[in-house]
This record gives sequence, C-alpha cells and structure tokens, in this order.
Amino acid sequence: MAYNDDEQTAPTSTATEPARPTVGITGQLVKQVRLNKYHNDVASMAPHDQELLLELRGSSSSTDRAGLDLVAVIDVSGSMDGDGIDKAKTALQFVIRKLSDLDRLCIVTFSTNATRLCPLRFVTAAAQAELKALVDGLKAYGITNMKGGLETGMSVVDGRRLAAGRAVSVMLMSDGYQNHGGDARDVHLKNVPVYTFGFGASHDSNLLEAIARKSLGGTFNYVADSANLTGPFSQLLGGLLTIIAQDLELTVTRFHGEATIKRVVWVDAGTYPQTTASDGSSVTVSFGTLYSAEARRVIVYLALADKTASPPYDANVCLAQYRFTFQAQQVTSNPDLITIKRRPSAAPGAARKPQPVENELARRQHADMIRAARDMAEANKMEDARNKLEEARKALEENFNQAANPTVAMLLEELRQLRGLMERQDLYNKEGRPYAASSLASHDRQRVATRGQADGVRLYTTPHMDTYLKQAEQFEKNPDEAPPPATKHVPEPDQVVDQEPPAPPAEADVVPDVPRDMAAGDRRTLSAALRVAAAVLSLAAFVLMASVRTSGWDSDRYDLYEQYYRYALGVNLIVCVYSTAQAVVEIGRLISPRFAASLNPITYCVSLFLDQVLAYLLMSASSTAAFGKEPLNTKINNAVWLSFLGFLALAASALISMDNLFRRML
Repeated sequence: MAYNDDEQTAPTSTATEPARPTVGITGQLVKQVRLNKYHNDVASMAPHDQELLLELRGSSSSTDRAGLDLVAVIDVSGSMDGDGIDKAKTALQFVIRKLSDLDRLCIVTFSTNATRLCPLRFVTAAAQAELKALVDGLKAYGITNMKGGLETGMSVVDGRRLAAGRAVSVMLMSDGYQNHGGDARDVHLKNVPVYTFGFGASHDSNLLEAIARKSLGGTFNYVADSANLTGPFSQLLGGLLTIIAQDLELTVTRFHGEATIKRVVWVDAGTYPQTTASDGSSVTVSFGTLYSAEARRVIVYLALADKTASPPYDANVCLAQYRFTFQAQQVTSNPDLITIKRRPSAAPGAARKPQPVENELARRQHADMIRAARDMAEANKMEDARNKLEEARKALEENFNQAANPTVAMLLEELRQLRGLMERQDLYNKEGRPYAASSLASHDRQRVATRGQADGVRLYTTPHMDTYLKQAEQFEKNPDEAPPPATKHVPEPDQVVDQEPPAPPAEADVVPDVPRDMAAGDRRTLSAALRVAAAVLSLAAFVLMASVRTSGWDSDRYDLYEQYYRYALGVNLIVCVYSTAQAVVEIGRLISPRFAASLNPITYCVSLFLDQVLAYLLMSASSTAAFGKEPLNTKINNAVWLSFLGFLALAASALISMDNLFRRML
C-alpha cells in the first residue's frame, strides 16, 4: 500500500528557541565536513607500496541540522508480551519526547499483520500527546510478519510528499524469528538507512544483520534480555538528530604513470558501496549520512612506479574530492591533491607509516580477526575461534599502550567479552553470534552499535550520544521527567543540555593522538605568544627611551632628539597597551571555545587593520633611529632593537589576523 498523507507543515509550533537562518553559502557548508590526509611525505624512487589514510570528519561546531523523518517499525508479536512490550513502550516514549517540531515520526507495528499507527507527522506538543497515547495502547499478540512491517515502513518513506532536504531513517526492532509473510531480506530498501535492533536471546541476528547491511549506512544492534531498549534507542537518536551531511561521497582518483594498483579493492571503506570508473582510475565511495563529530576513514593502497632513472621530484599520486547535500543544497569540495616527494635518499619500505595510518590498519586487522573467529565459531570450531581472538589480543597489547589509549582498552574489552561468549557452542549460538554481528557492523560502518549490554565498549560514540545516553538512564528511573527535546541546530558539545557535564567522548577508533582541530589550537597559541612578546618588547623599549631623559650621559640627553623621542615613546606605549589587550583576547580564545565562537568578522577586520597600522608606525620609529646620521648611545641602540623585534612580532600577528579573517569569511 502506498502512503502519501505525510504532514507538509507543523500545525502548531512550540519551539521557543529563535529561528536560525539557513546556511546558504557553499563555502560555509563545506566546513561542515573536513578532509584529513595522512601519508608518508617522502618516499623512495624505487617501486614500492604505499598506504594513504583519508578521513572525512563532521564538524563539531554549532551548525544547523537536517530535519529528521523517522519511521519506527516495532515487533508486537506474542513473544514480546510482558517485560518486552513494556521496555519497547518506554523506549518509544523517550524517542517521542526527544524529537522536536522540526522532526516527523511514524510508528509501524507488526505481528501477524503490519499496522501503520499514524501518518508521518511533525512532533509538536499536541502530536506528542497523541503519539504517547498510541504507544501506551500497544499490546503483544500473534506471530511475526517482519517482512510486512518493513514493507509498510518503506511505503511510508516512498510516499513522502515533503522529502527535499530532510534526512530519513528506519529503525526496526524485533525479538524473534520471522514466521509469516515471507522473507524481510527481499524488501527493497533503496538508499534508506535501516537500523535494526535484536532484542533478547531469541531474535534472528543473521536476518537483522543482513537487513542493516543491505541498507546504506545502517547498523545491527544487539540488546541483551537484561538490558533496556531506551539506551540503545538514545544512541541512535544522538546521531540522527545531529546529521550535518547527507548523500556523502568521496572520490579518489589515481594518476597514471605515478601509481598503479595491485589489489582488486584498492580503496578500502569497509562495507560502504563503491563505484569504480570504467578505466579503473577512480573509485567513489557512498557513505550516506554523517553525524556531527563523526568520522569516515578510507585506506588507499597504491603501488608507486619505478622512478630510479628520474631526478628527485614531487609525485602527484592521487586526487581526493568529496561532495554531499544539506538542506537540498549540493556541496562539492575543491579537489585535494596528494603529493609524495620521491627522493633517492629514502630507502624503500624503511620509512615508518604515520601513526594514524598504523592505527587504522591495526583497527581493521582487529575487525578482520573477529570476522575470522566468527567464521570458525559458525563452523563449530570454538577452540580455533578463541585462539584467533587471543591472537588479536596479543597484537593489540604488543603494538599499543593500553594505559595511554582508552580506545585500545575498549578493543581489548571487546575481545575479552566475545571470547567469554565463545566458551561453549550453545552460549555462542545464544549470545556470541549477535555480539559478533553487532561488533562487525560497528567496525564496518565506523558507527556506534550496541553490543548486548557491553558498557565498557563504546566505540564510535559522539559527545551528543554520551549526553543522550545519560538522559535515557535518567528517563528510565523517572519517566515523568521528560528529557529536553532536540534543538533545531546541532549545539557545541559543551552546550548540549544535560543534567550534568557530559563525559569526555570516546574516540571513534584507535587514533587517540589526532586532535579534532589541531591547526586552530596551534594558531591561537602562537598568536597569544606573539601578542605577549610584542607587549613586553614595546614596554622594554619605552622604559629604556624614557630613562634617557634623566640619565645624564654624554650625547644622550633627551632635548637633543626631543621630537623623535616623543614619537618613539608614544608609538611604543600605544603598541604595548594594544598588544596587552589583544593578548588577553587570544588567551580567552584558548581557554573558552564559546568566547572564540562569539567573535564576529568585524573583530578580525579591526585587528588586522590595527596590526598593520601599528606595525608600520613601530617600524618607522625604529628605522628613523637606525638610519639617522647622529650616533646613538647604548641605551637608545638597545631600545631601537627592541622596537624592531616588537615590529616583527606585530607583523607576524598581522598575518595570523589575516588568516583568521579569511577563515571566518570563506
């Protein structure tokens, strides 16, 4: 059945926050996603292999988000009766209260037949009351027609009249095996992400994993019998309500003559779909959606050509370019050229890979070992499976410092828990199989997935997910205390509404040493240091020149060069006061990200203008004395040099001010 009765506009708006203007400048939108590149800068002239790491990272800065169209497909068959249906109701109530009137929700239930409880509608205050009443009335009965439920949910998605610029997702929860209506694997999912939740020990993890893998970006989540559904649902919402890019794609193009390929898959992006050009020169990876502060990492395997007969040169090995849509607007980055210096002095294979590359390769090896252990367990080779997991544990402990790397600690905990679930075949069939499936889904998608009730394994989480999880735990304790609804924009991580400060986010992989905005932090530190230096140097020059008036030394009396002294003293004093004020501002930017975000482009324009004017005045004061005809005594000479050094510090500050201004404007 086709549905085309989705709400076009919210009947009433209950939003209290001021409306934010839609971002309409492509240059600003590009900043929502950043491409980071990691590779060896120098390579041998001899033929050898190179691994490149390309990372697309979503901005964690405050930005608009896409409105969410969420279709919840919930199992209400007889096996859900009792505690199961109660947990599903509580989790759905949390979802309803977290959505805002920017978002739309449709609830579909399935047992013997599938039922659409409501059209896709905006979650206003009035709609919340009606949706909560629908959820409270859910009852468990009948058998499991999962295909019918998923088909109904996809019919709601396909029939949307309002779709442009909106992010759509389907969440499918079941606690059993399909036994009516056909195979849910046959449902056509198109490019819609489907997030599946297997609840309890009797669900069909193979089926739910296959459905999630078939969709674009979906994950399978395993929820143990003893766990609540509210927490896993909150983790999904923490991502879906912070979507900052849709239809995200990355194209990697290699240069003929510089790099060849030795692998069938030379661009490794996990289980995300790839499209290869007819001549094999480029590969495009489709990622679907990207959450705020989330990352997608791709390993590019290249074989550099033999250039031993050539002089040293800089080799352009490949191009990287990404594109995405946001609020129905197409955004395409500039092509990013990846260059490696070919030098005869570099020994082939001797250079160590950059740490982020080694970390990502190790994480992928870790996932491959879990995959191999699962295959062994499926073949009833439990001892071989445990040995493979032990091999993975030793590889991590030998190459990484667990104490200094919390992500490695989580990977080791993942191996420990999975090994425990492979002690017996019956235990693996009941709990180990869904645990391994959710673990691999998380690694392959580079996205959070619930593993039973593994509290110690929170890979790929974002700060917003941490906050939502705490709100879910509070909601479980007191359902009458509603969590705050999602805002219409993605706030800064330290601005997320919560009952207590959010815990530090777990990194999304084994890359603890890669800061999220290292360039900005270094730039601010350097700027603050230059401001302090300019203030100190100009103050010292002022003091030295002022002391000449009362020194009484021969040939250095103040009245001999009164006009120059007054000019030089005035300029140094102004520079000292100005640089001190700017140093306070820069230190404030370092200490508080909110303070940095509050500065508008006019502030940077004024800083750049004053930096240039005062640098010119300070230089003129220094050069007048340095190139004058009259000889200078020691004090004046030292003061002139201090003024000149102050000029250099101020000139460098002007360059940083220019960079800050352009970054704010583009």
